[in-house]
Amino acid sequence: MEKALIVIYPQEPGTEGTCARLNAVLESALSGIRAEFCREMKALSRSPERFAGKRVLFTVPLGRYGVNREYYELLAWLRSSGKVLLGSVGGMVIDADSELYTKAAARELAVAANLAGCAFVGRPLVEGTASLDNFLVQAANMNTDRFGAYKKSAAILVKELVDFERRGKEKPHLLALHASNHKTSNTLALWQETKQRLSGIEIQEINLRNGMLVDCAGCPYQMCLHFGEKGQCFYGGAMVDDVYPAVRWADGIVLLCPNYNDALSANLTAFINRLTALFRTTRFYDKAVFAIVVSGYSGSDLIAGQLITALNMNKTFYLPGNFCMLETANNAGAALKLSGIDERIADFAAMIQSALTGRCS
Repeated sequence: MEKALIVIYPQEPGTEGTCARLNAVLESALSGIRAEFCREMKALSRSPERFAGKRVLFTVPLGRYGVNREYYELLAWLRSSGKVLLGSVGGMVIDADSELYTKAAARELAVAANLAGCAFVGRPLVEGTASLDNFLVQAANMNTDRFGAYKKSAAILVKELVDFERRGKEKPHLLALHASNHKTSNTLALWQETKQRLSGIEIQEINLRNGMLVDCAGCPYQMCLHFGEKGQCFYGGAMVDDVYPAVRWADGIVLLCPNYNDALSANLTAFINRLTALFRTTRFYDKAVFAIVVSGYSGSDLIAGQLITALNMNKTFYLPGNFCMLETANNAGAALKLSGIDERIADFAAMIQSALTGRCS
């Protein structure tokens, strides 16, 4: 039975004439789909229970300057209303009259919605820039023009949302990746406590420290594709020998991410960049991504956003609701002394357990 779709469409009053392109894309993508539109963002709080467990398409027009005041009402609701999207699955269509702001808005929206409980299908973002030059490759592959590719991409996303089903595995595999020191790392300490609460899951850990990975040097596409077809990369090494096989083996990966200068560490960034060769021939829609992020002072949400854009939006990993722990701890050992940390670790472990097996621990 076809599932209905809720379209959350924040649109400033008086801007209807500037949304013609986005409206045309939605009309095409939603053809034959039962869709309920929610256009008044202040009305979201009147019946928050209506969104839990639903399929949700966020459609945001950003205009020329990337500012939509109704969108900020949506953001405020997501950040202040608890788990209002628990069990829901989402996607996004972001449209702008400039070449900027679409990806930044999508990242910010995805973090807020995910913290409110929303999962996202792999590659959940369709973005339309002013020129639509971001659809040049898709247009050629789809034998259409850029606007046609925009409409087709939105239709594909809508179909993935309404058809989405995820079944747990009896004995799933989980890969943990880190580049931390066991003696001092708060992220590793939180992972060790999380791991003890997981049952029936086979776990493999890989430490990416000490120059284990050479970062991607941007080989020509055909060279990258050639090596990717063989499950390899031109630069070889531990990435090909150890990490690629582990990623193929895994049903989910958990990245342990200390916040370094409001960015992912160099080794984890290199892992994501070098994953491109494998991605040329292998999509990751059926693999889930999780994370533990620890900041010494602030900014954990920035790291979460980087992971979402890199692995969910670009590399197609499935993003479970509440996919990451976000903690603030400076000194070694401080994370395990945080107020309420045992409960948060238990909740995080239960989320992983449910996402991989379909049942709680």
